[in-house]
Amino acid sequence: MSIADWVHQYLDTSTPFFIYLALGAIVFIETGILIAFFLPGDSILFAAGLVAATRDDTNIIFLVTVIFIAAFLGDQIGYVLGRKYGRAYLEGHSSPRIERMIARAENFYEKYGWSAVILARFYPWIRTFMPPIAGIGKMNYYKFLAANALGAFLWGVGITTLGFYAASIPALKDSSRAIAAFFIFLTIFLTVKNYLRSKRD
Repeated sequence: MSIADWVHQYLDTSTPFFIYLALGAIVFIETGILIAFFLPGDSILFAAGLVAATRDDTNIIFLVTVIFIAAFLGDQIGYVLGRKYGRAYLEGHSSPRIERMIARAENFYEKYGWSAVILARFYPWIRTFMPPIAGIGKMNYYKFLAANALGAFLWGVGITTLGFYAASIPALKDSSRAIAAFFIFLTIFLTVKNYLRSKRD
């Protein structure tokens, strides 16, 4: 069985509950746990929207609600940990490559301030480090709360919904399942690649 056949079989046999649970866990882990910075959330969100459009038993409203909650809670935890433990929280996950990414995220935060929490959602890796950096920087909790909610909505709900409606485009409608399979395969490939790269560094 090829990888493409396996992905198609997975899409056909997975229950909606498992899809909701898996996506919620992936989004939460990527945004809330520093060691999971290598997860490519953007591609899996777009694929999730495509999958929801091709399955009658998967509710897009419930799906984006799960994703929004997972993204919001993940960033909240990152902020609280950064605020509580300070710089030591970041240094505890340090490696030369991670140090470079943290430096980029800190520069991003210094440049954009409050809006960095929103914008970072759309930058792989930076979005994982931004919440603890905001916590370390003692950003006002309610400002972070607002930025986090807006970012989770624009990123999590926005990209997933984009994938859902992309499936209705005539040129993509007949091949939406294949496109979803491609994005899932891409996610798996990038996850393994980034993980192995992080281990080498």
